[in-house]
Amino acid sequence: MQVNLQADNKKVTAQAVAALEGPGNIKGQAKFTEYDVDGWKYVHVSVELSGDPETLTAGKHAVHIHEKASCDCDGFKCAGGHFDPGPNGNTDADANHGYHAGDLPNITIDDAGKGTLQAITTRVTLSDGPVSILGKDSAPEGTSLMIHGNTDPYKPGETGSGISGGPRLACGTIQKAN
Repeated sequence: MQVNLQADNKKVTAQAVAALEGPGNIKGQAKFTEYDVDGWKYVHVSVELSGDPETLTAGKHAVHIHEKASCDCDGFKCAGGHFDPGPNGNTDADANHGYHAGDLPNITIDDAGKGTLQAITTRVTLSDGPVSILGKDSAPEGTSLMIHGNTDPYKPGETGSGISGGPRLACGTIQKAN
């Protein structure tokens, strides 16, 4: 099935936002927009991020949706693992993997500590359902967006700290937009 993402008949079905913050004056905004094109849904994700270049270093950084809507703890560990609901899900953030449902493309940060990301995913929704990132069945308390210190190679293999993103640099809870 081919779907034209630029189709005139696409309609916005839901929106969400996350205000990202982290040490080193890291600040950012993420916007999630769910579209429906003839019954086929996808989510467009837009992230803008900036921070002290000594903390938010130049290069690629992993971007993941995490399983809990909590960023108010040391190192953002209270956000849990990567969002990956279902009987075969694996939320272990230290296990390398092909992908989790909440994995997004890496964001590229420039030498000034700034970066943007535009991505489309069909692995999550903003609508009610088994892969919704806004609560109910898959994430009863909601989810968060995490920016990591390392890149995510998106491949299975070894396990250990830092393998699929490394330290957590910035976090924001994902909230439904009005």
